[in-house]
Amino acid sequence: MDGKNFRKYRKKLNKTQKQIAQLLGVSIKAVHSYEQGWRSIPVHVERQFYFLLARKISGAQDPCPCWNQRECPEYQREQCPVWEFASGNWCWFVSGTICGGVAYHSWKDKMVQCRTCPVFESILEKIDTLAWAVKPSAPE
Repeated sequence: MDGKNFRKYRKKLNKTQKQIAQLLGVSIKAVHSYEQGWRSIPVHVERQFYFLLARKISGAQDPCPCWNQRECPEYQREQCPVWEFASGNWCWFVSGTICGGVAYHSWKDKMVQCRTCPVFESILEKIDTLAWAVKPSAPE
């Protein structure tokens, strides 16, 4: 996630910089720096932000579980924590998943793969296309 998307998504959530800072557990100066592109967004902040966005759209029709969309073989499913915890639409959020036969040990490395995955792409598409109430006069 870059600063431009960070700001766009913050506005879709109709949150001020102060409010999103509180939700993400960072300082308001950090949020300002992310949005201006002065600082890169740490992976734990990006992960939390995507979680908030995904929870906001959770009322939308959920896609079929990732293991069905990706046609994972049974032996791979049984080793994957997403299968174990029946979290097939949250595969991008759970660390240690086995995607494409590889278990990613860091969320940052995992997200490189997730950004090309139809499961995560559909979540981003929903986030981008939903017409959330964004007040034009929302404070920066």
